[in-house]
Amino acid sequence: MKLANLAGRAVLITPAGIVDLAKASGGSLPSQPDAAIANLDDIRTFYATAQPEPDVTLTEADLLEDLRLLGPPVTAPRQIFAVGLNYADHSTETGLAVPDQPLIFTKFASSLAGPGSTIPLPAHTCDWEVELVTVIGRGGRNIPPEAAMSHVAGYCVGQDISERASQMKGTPPQFSLAKSHRGFSPIGPWITTIDELSDPSDLAIMTTLDDEVVQQARTSEMIFTVEDLVSHLSGICELMPGDLIFTGTPSGVGYSRTPPRYLTPGSIVHSAIEGLGRLRNPCTTAG
Repeated sequence: MKLANLAGRAVLITPAGIVDLAKASGGSLPSQPDAAIANLDDIRTFYATAQPEPDVTLTEADLLEDLRLLGPPVTAPRQIFAVGLNYADHSTETGLAVPDQPLIFTKFASSLAGPGSTIPLPAHTCDWEVELVTVIGRGGRNIPPEAAMSHVAGYCVGQDISERASQMKGTPPQFSLAKSHRGFSPIGPWITTIDELSDPSDLAIMTTLDDEVVQQARTSEMIFTVEDLVSHLSGICELMPGDLIFTGTPSGVGYSRTPPRYLTPGSIVHSAIEGLGRLRNPCTTAG
């Protein structure tokens, strides 16, 4: 299934068009996107048995052409975790050692944005980081790796935009605020459930800045897998439906280039992951 946020309502993207879950179910399924995440089993059963007709004939291809129609598929997660240095080549380009356990920081929910939203740049040192985002569907504590995927609602594409000057300022450096400016966490275009993917552990991932490919890798190159991350985090925090895990970025970020390269007003950040869709986020001057 592909669960999206269309005008603030939970919808399914189907081959025939868009199904508004609350309308199609007579109100038995949630209308709010975040509430729908905790009800994926009920949604799956409803769609398989009722086979509802679409409310809107817009297709997946139509939505990808104008991503501004969609909001973030999760709007108010209680927790957003992010993983640093989870690709060896990114560790190499930053000159930092590969961690022996997941390096976790947080992003704040006010930074979430839709797949076609603008990115207001508060400084001239803002950088791109495409990431596979894991959406928790079933919460819990102390989840073993072999059970982790049963707690995952699905995946979406994300960008962990980072203001490098404030991120690296201070001893030790401080990540969370520098990565939580307005519009700094675009996600989407929808949540794709794992059963839609032929190999969920090995997906092509890339960032294109304007017309240039600046990041290109496969998620199978992650040091700590999704299973590892869910298990590690749940051993410390209680995971809850709608929580997000930004699973790390591959090499190719602007900060590590010589000279460094950063986003500028007018640039367009394209982020794509195989089987999950893409984001298109124009950069503007923060006002």
